[in-house]
Amino acid sequence: MIDFSTYALAHSTPDTDAVAAIIPSTEAQHEMPGMISGLIEMRLLQIIIVSIQAKRVLELGCFTGYSALSMAEVLPEDGEVVSLEVDPRIAEMAKAHLEKSPHGPKVRVILGKASETLPTLSPGFDLVFIDADKANYPQYLEGVYPLVRQGGVIAIDNTWLSGSVLTLNGPAQVAVASLNEALVQDKRFRCVMLPIRDGLTLLYKY
Repeated sequence: MIDFSTYALAHSTPDTDAVAAIIPSTEAQHEMPGMISGLIEMRLLQIIIVSIQAKRVLELGCFTGYSALSMAEVLPEDGEVVSLEVDPRIAEMAKAHLEKSPHGPKVRVILGKASETLPTLSPGFDLVFIDADKANYPQYLEGVYPLVRQGGVIAIDNTWLSGSVLTLNGPAQVAVASLNEALVQDKRFRCVMLPIRDGLTLLYKY
């Protein structure tokens, strides 16, 4: 019997050729290609971007450019994705992928630690996508909070961590689990955790 996730993929708008090509390229060059966010998440974020008429997007964790390019494709011509990446090799892979798309120039990849880069950015982002090292998720959220406009959206990936948020068997698990618990009571946001892939939490900033 076909499972729901497979059915959902088959009934969602497919990736463009430029975005789809990033998947086999990543599989050929990186030992963990499963870190790519995935089609369902990107269709959801694209719909949010269009719905809130976003022009500025901030991404923590560029990886090989799949999510950055997906989001850039639905931004207006004067829109921008600012994508932070700490790994020089990964950043170069992402830039190579972005150069193959006419939407690539909308993405600005910044190399360095997010904790050091965030204070240098100007506020007014419409959407933030957090998909970097999980142990620092609570710090990242506080770092991006002043950068997001009122009525903006923060999307946090991997908030289920394959169920390990229930076992707390490492610093990443403890950090994400504690963040999950705190967000339910955080009056700064309207929060929903979606059972998409490895868990995607959406926050609407009041």
